[in-house]
Amino acid sequence: MIYFAALALAVGLGVPVAVLSAARAQGETAKAMLEGIARQPEASGQMFLPYILGLAFIESLVIYVFVMFFMLSGKLPGAAEALSAISKAAGQ
Repeated sequence: MIYFAALALAVGLGVPVAVLSAARAQGETAKAMLEGIARQPEASGQMFLPYILGLAFIESLVIYVFVMFFMLSGKLPGAAEALSAISKAAGQ
């Protein structure tokens, strides 16, 4: 029973934490690139490819979290199974 509660908590909190972390990381990446361009405008062409690659790597982590979310959500019991397990635990 505790396993399913922990699994539900991980599934329910994993995606929002990953999305918020990725959004913050993408914002920091954009901020760093814009500061670099402001300091050295002629290097903006050289900064573009690493910037896009960094954003792609950050976004790929969110995609991995979504894949894990769908994999783990299939392991959770249905509402009827959860209620019967709770009633059995309360009866013992």
